[in-house]
Amino acid sequence: MFLLALEAASRGVLETSELGNSKPKGVMVPPTTLDPWTHFGVGYGNKQSKKSSTLGNQPISLAMKQQKNRSEQMACQGKLSLHVLLALFVLLSSCKANTRSKTEAEALLKWNKSLPDQLILKSWVAHINSSASSPCKWHGIACNDEGSITEINLAYAGLRGNLQNLDFSSFPNLLHLDLGVNKLTGTIPTNIGTLSKLQYLDLSTNSLNGSLPLSLANLTQVYLLDFSQNNITGKLDSRLFPNVTGKSKTGLISLKYFILHINKLGGRIPEEVGNLKYPVLLALGGNYFCGPVPPSIGNLSHLTTLGLCQNELSGQIPVSLGKLKLTRLFLLINRLSGSVPDEIGNLSSLVTLQLAFNNFTGQLPQQVCQGGKLVNFTAAFNFFTGPIPVSLKNCRTLYRVRLEHNQLTGYIDQDFGVYPNLTYIDLSYNSGEIPKEIVQLSKMGFLELSSNQLCGEILAEIGKLSKLLKLILKDNKLSVEVLAGIGGLSNLDSHDLSIKMLGGPIPHQIGDCWKLQSLSLSKNYLNGIIPYQIGNLRALQDLDLSFNSLMGGIPPQLGSLSDLEYLNLSNNNLNGSIPTSLGSMVSLISINLSNNNLEGPLPEGRIFQSAEPEALSNNKDLCGEIQDLEAYVSDFGTARFLKLDSSNWTTVADTYDYLALEAKKHGIVPPSGPNPFAYIPDRPAVVGSRT
Repeated sequence: MFLLALEAASRGVLETSELGNSKPKGVMVPPTTLDPWTHFGVGYGNKQSKKSSTLGNQPISLAMKQQKNRSEQMACQGKLSLHVLLALFVLLSSCKANTRSKTEAEALLKWNKSLPDQLILKSWVAHINSSASSPCKWHGIACNDEGSITEINLAYAGLRGNLQNLDFSSFPNLLHLDLGVNKLTGTIPTNIGTLSKLQYLDLSTNSLNGSLPLSLANLTQVYLLDFSQNNITGKLDSRLFPNVTGKSKTGLISLKYFILHINKLGGRIPEEVGNLKYPVLLALGGNYFCGPVPPSIGNLSHLTTLGLCQNELSGQIPVSLGKLKLTRLFLLINRLSGSVPDEIGNLSSLVTLQLAFNNFTGQLPQQVCQGGKLVNFTAAFNFFTGPIPVSLKNCRTLYRVRLEHNQLTGYIDQDFGVYPNLTYIDLSYNSGEIPKEIVQLSKMGFLELSSNQLCGEILAEIGKLSKLLKLILKDNKLSVEVLAGIGGLSNLDSHDLSIKMLGGPIPHQIGDCWKLQSLSLSKNYLNGIIPYQIGNLRALQDLDLSFNSLMGGIPPQLGSLSDLEYLNLSNNNLNGSIPTSLGSMVSLISINLSNNNLEGPLPEGRIFQSAEPEALSNNKDLCGEIQDLEAYVSDFGTARFLKLDSSNWTTVADTYDYLALEAKKHGIVPPSGPNPFAYIPDRPAVVGSRT
């Protein structure tokens, strides 16, 4: 009916040549006393009087007056016709919008019905003759002014189910679809390609599987595509991207953010990815892509972040990447080889460069920080040789550096400068010297220089690194006394200086490192006594002072280390008895006091009752209960005579009967005589075992 009226109105405007009783063809007109268009609900108002009038005392002829009335009425009719057309258009649009809204609502309700019950969608209910029936008022739904759905945002909603019953073709105006961080399963439906106006698509962090549908190439307006952290398999089809001519009408031609990391995609990265015009972010890491890095990526002139880490890519880094405006380049954990192009040093905006866990050779790019913006630099576990990049000397922006497990050489004190923001540095398994400037790294939290050929002094001023949490300098050739200034490291929770030829006593200031959780000073030339101040390290969980030349007794204060789990004081020259306080250390699960000169009874406590005999062997004279063998003599494993007047006899006198019983259990037949157990035969096991 609206179409007929509109058609009639159009004909009336075009075919009416004069007023009077004339009317649009095909339209019924009421009596002439009424306006000819009042049946549409629009009136002109009072008509002009047909009486004669005068203007400035000059008579106006009736013909002229009639002509004037005709002109006014014609103009008025033209305006009216436009208003009617507009009103009809609005009515028609409203009718069409209502129909579309109903279709969209039905599609959502059908999908919801296929999903498990979930509270997040409780508002998705149709209400007859109610404004609540409009999907525009449902949770996660937004509409345009015509009531058509433009956005579905159910991210972080805990959704369960799949997308198979969601009819994407029912949403012709959808611009934004975000179902990220849910529990969706199944495949990505092919009809997702019918969302021709879609600009934002996020299905990340679900459990979607299957391959990427080729119909995604129809999403020519999408600027963000995020399918990361799913189980998507298959290859990255080259037909998803525009062709090399740049005149494609299909393909992801508007794409800026392409995020596919942490899936199960494989095969080669297609060269056609370089035909994209607008990418800013390309994240393909955490997949099984193989083959070379496409040189065509160098055509992506707007690209700032390239993530290809944790794949199976091989070959060399394309020189063309040096033409880009990259700020972040992630290539770690691949099979890349060869030298790193010097052009990478041309990336003046580079903030993050990660090259670790590859097979790179040659030198690191010397101008890697020429832009002065580098924050995170990782090249560990490669075969780099030569000097540390000279541009790092003045790279004050550095926050984290990992160059360990290479063959870098040079002088650390010359190659590194002052880094006010540096919190983590690992140069282990290289060679060089410890720089004096290291004490200026005021924000340093982690320092590892292990297994270099470091020589020279460890400065007492290292205590100025007040925020240091971990210090590892093991396996070097340091030949000076242990840090006198270590007491300033009050936040230190791990300290490993093992195997590095340190000599001298352990400084008592170490007791000021009250947050220390792990302390390893093993395999050095430390001498003197164990400072009792170590008992102040109440957070300590692991203490290893083994293989040194420490002497004196074990400080009873060690019994105050209520969180200590591992204690190794073996292979020293410690003497005296074991403090009884060690028996009450309830957290202790491993103890090794072997190869010292300890003597006397073992303290009571679970740790000594359950300790392996080897952990207490090769001491002077220890006795007590251990592993159900109550009489324990430390050197029982060798042939020896127990004389009545010896100190050894004194230690076992009260257990004489028990020894006899145990000997019989093991088939030991003692010789006859006044002291039948004076001879204990050789046994292959360490004392206390029952072999």
